[in-house]
Amino acid sequence: MKLFNRWALSALLLTAIGFSTLANASLVPRLGGLAYYDTVANLTWLADANAAVNSTYDTYSPSTGQMSWADANAWAANLSVAGVTGWRLPNTIDVGNDGTTYTNPYEGVDYGYNITTHSELSNMFYNVLGNTAIVDTGGNSQPGGLINTGPFSNLINGYYWSATVYAPNNGSAWNFIMPFGMQTINTISAPYYGWAVQSGDVGAVPVPAAVWLFGSGLIGLIGIAKRKK
Repeated sequence: MKLFNRWALSALLLTAIGFSTLANASLVPRLGGLAYYDTVANLTWLADANAAVNSTYDTYSPSTGQMSWADANAWAANLSVAGVTGWRLPNTIDVGNDGTTYTNPYEGVDYGYNITTHSELSNMFYNVLGNTAIVDTGGNSQPGGLINTGPFSNLINGYYWSATVYAPNNGSAWNFIMPFGMQTINTISAPYYGWAVQSGDVGAVPVPAAVWLFGSGLIGLIGIAKRKK
């Protein structure tokens, strides 16, 4: 009976550990795989990183998904995915709210290369996907750019808009250059891509009924075994 107790308890622990590992992964699928939740940044990203292509906001010809900054923001704000609304473009933190801040452009604070904070796009590029810039912090060339795309589809090796306007000039906005790993600014009329994101988790991880039943059954068996001991 002691052998049974040890087996049952081990099985229950393995079930719990397995479920915990799944729930705490860096990117967890949501909406049936239409989105991914970043458990560290607490953001939900659309799985299709160029979902605007062929939409009414994609006004350039031929249709590529590129939009002006205003159109990209409007597209995200009006997006509905599996009935979920409230999408937006990724944010950038303008440190000091004074425009570009950097000690050198190869090791920027909010502008330049190798920025791993102060931007939801740069965090995704560097920290989540594990990409590197085309130059190191000393300005030396290195293999880099958008090499790892993770589970996302249609992540274009191009320029992506941020939702954040450039403080010194509202005719410009922040953007992230995927082939370089660089955060910069440009005029809001430029044709860039949009990637929809949402703050928080669009849906909590449900515990499958089978897991609850299996766990409850094991707990019951352990209790019976203890009474018979």
